[in-house]
Amino acid sequence: MSRIDTNREFIPVSIAILTVSDTRKPKDDKSGTTLVERLQEAGHRLADRDIVTDDVEAIQHRVQKWIDDAAVDVIITTGGTGFTGRDVTPDALEPLFEKRMDGFSIAFHTLSHAKIGTSTIQSRATAGVAGATFIFCLPGSPGACRDAWDGILGAQLDYRHRPCNFVEIMPRLDEHLRRGAG
Repeated sequence: MSRIDTNREFIPVSIAILTVSDTRKPKDDKSGTTLVERLQEAGHRLADRDIVTDDVEAIQHRVQKWIDDAAVDVIITTGGTGFTGRDVTPDALEPLFEKRMDGFSIAFHTLSHAKIGTSTIQSRATAGVAGATFIFCLPGSPGACRDAWDGILGAQLDYRHRPCNFVEIMPRLDEHLRRGAG
């Protein structure tokens, strides 16, 4: 069973938040604000925050800059995971993934199903790793962002979380890149 090991010290990580929307502005970006509040309450650092339109190139461009930035450990996007014509976040970001994190989608949909039932299938929430950076693509609702943070990300981004967590493997995410260089 998972637990917090109080003998371990909390290690903050740097997280960038990207809202994907044709209509949101900083003042009404409730989902982005929810994520920023959650990560800061947990003790993490907000590396950056931005809003881009539902456009594959705009999403890829913004996220690639964060992937290339060694100061960003984690990227969380909100919005654009549905099935309408403008919902393109997974289409934009999955090609950037070096490794997919299928377990995230399963865990997210399990949590979501308990709250909204079969409506969870209307989300293409996804995650992966690119350039030693974790990337999580969440739906655009504040409720979905709360569920993902409170039910998955908050624990996995806490070094004290046992039996394992993402923070302890971060130093090894780029082993394949370093091996090729050496």
